[in-house]
Parts: sequence; structure tokens; C-alpha cells
Amino acid sequence: MSEQIHKYQAELAKLIKYHTGQDGGHGTVIPSLFFSHFSDAAGPFYGVHKPSLCIVVQGMKEVLLSQELFRYGPADYLVTSVNLPIIGQVTEASSEVPYLALKIEFTPNEILEVLGDFQIGVSKKENTKRGMYVNLIELPLLDAVARFVRLLDNPEDIPILAPLIKKEIIYRVLQGRHGAVLGQIAVEGSSAYQISDAIEHIMNNYDRAIRVEELAEIANMGVSSLHRLFKEVTAMSPIQFQKQLRLQEARHLLLTEAAGAADVAFRVGYESPSQFSREYSRLFGLPPKEDIKRLKESYDQRINA
Repeated sequence: MSEQIHKYQAELAKLIKYHTGQDGGHGTVIPSLFFSHFSDAAGPFYGVHKPSLCIVVQGMKEVLLSQELFRYGPADYLVTSVNLPIIGQVTEASSEVPYLALKIEFTPNEILEVLGDFQIGVSKKENTKRGMYVNLIELPLLDAVARFVRLLDNPEDIPILAPLIKKEIIYRVLQGRHGAVLGQIAVEGSSAYQISDAIEHIMNNYDRAIRVEELAEIANMGVSSLHRLFKEVTAMSPIQFQKQLRLQEARHLLLTEAAGAADVAFRVGYESPSQFSREYSRLFGLPPKEDIKRLKESYDQRINA
């Protein structure tokens, strides 16, 4: 990497440390900007990655999408073009060199606006590709990101300058090697756009039975095309996608509410508590009760450390 890239990364590391101060994930006064700070290897973390740009300035991270592994560090950036249920793991971090990273979330309307403003052409007929990719970091993108993060030190500038710099960041991502993956998701009529409609429907209705024929109708394509293209974008079938959403929401409910596993199973759409327990154990490594106990004990240890 060039000396200039190292300079930007050192500046971003300093800013992230200043605005976080402690381990964990942190929001900022810029609603779409988030920081991560970990002094040790951490995870696995289960969640839904929204359309976003993720940059690591120190340390390493792995993201598992179904059975596909994405590994990235300071030499790379990761882009997600649609909502995707993932498992993340910080693999390199220490108290001397903590893991420091940032995420900037995008909306399809923001992407579409940049495509229109800069007259960037994206083919509707281009082959549908995975909705997540890793690319080598580029100096113009890092420069724009650094200016975006610097706005935190001048909050009065955020309402005017943040939207402008964010447009530039999206533009830089679209100009990157795999930028069309992000662009297609905002172009009406493209296969990626149609699959994003199906994804949104599952996200909003994860707790009820969904027929593949219904999804195909929403995506305006045949059932076989829906299956094939959905898997190309998300690395999983619609049913597998829904199952991950159900299990992640169930874990969240078990952690935050005084509810039993059977009650939560029904709330997220399972008809059989035993099936729920089996699938929960398969994803999280332990049955619901034991997993939640482990999580709470781990949290207490960190608080009392």
C-alpha cells in the first residue's frame, strides 16, 4: 500500500479511537456512520448487513455468508448491496493494536441519485452477482471517507457536507472494479433489483409462512429464475434466508425479554419448539437456554473486568 494510504489509515484509526474509547460497536451523530473498536479477537456476531461500505483500518475481520467466507483488513474494503444475514468474527486485535473499523450505510435511493447525477450507466441485463464482495482499497475512496469522518469534529458542517461527501463515496464505490454490483440494486428492471424486492418481503414477513410462488410474483419472474437468482445474490435459498432471520430475531428476543424458548419459537414463526431448538443449536452452537446463559455470563465478565 502507498504511503498516502497508510497516512489516511493512521488518521482514521486516531479518529475512531477518539470517538469510541471502549470496545464494541458505536453509532455516531452522522446516522449512517458506525464504528467498531475491539481490543481482542471477538465474535461470532450474528446480524443482518444492510447495504453498506465497511473499511478496516487496523486488524482483520471475517464475514461468513452462508458457507462463503469473506476476509478483509486494511488493504481491502467490503461492500454489501442488499440486506444479508451474516456471521462476523474479529480475527486479529490486541490491546496494543486494537481492531478499528467503520461502516457507512447506503439506501437504494441514495445510490440511484448518484447514478443519475453522474450519468453512470448500469446494464439491466448484466449477470446477477453475489450481493457482497471484497475489493482492494483505493486512495480516492479512502480520501473521501476520511473527509466524511472528519465531519464529526465539526458537527455544524454535517447537515450540508455529509450528504455531498456521501455521494462522492458512493460514486467511488460505483467506479470500483465490482461497482456494478451496488449499482444494479437501484436500477429498476434489473434482476438484482427484483431480488431485492423479494428480500425486503421476507425481511418484513419472516415470521409467517412464505410461498416461493408469492416471492416469484413479487419479483416478477418465474419460480425457477427466482430460486437461481436469489441464491446467486444471497448465497442461500429463500427458505434458508428466512430461517436465519427467524433464528437471529429469536436470539434477540431471548436476550432482551423474559420469555421462554417455546414462546419465542412461535413468535418468530416456528410451529415446532423441538425443530426450533435443533435449528437454533445448529446455528449458534448451543440450545437456546444454554446459549443465552453463555452470552449473559460473557457480558457480565466484560462489564466487571
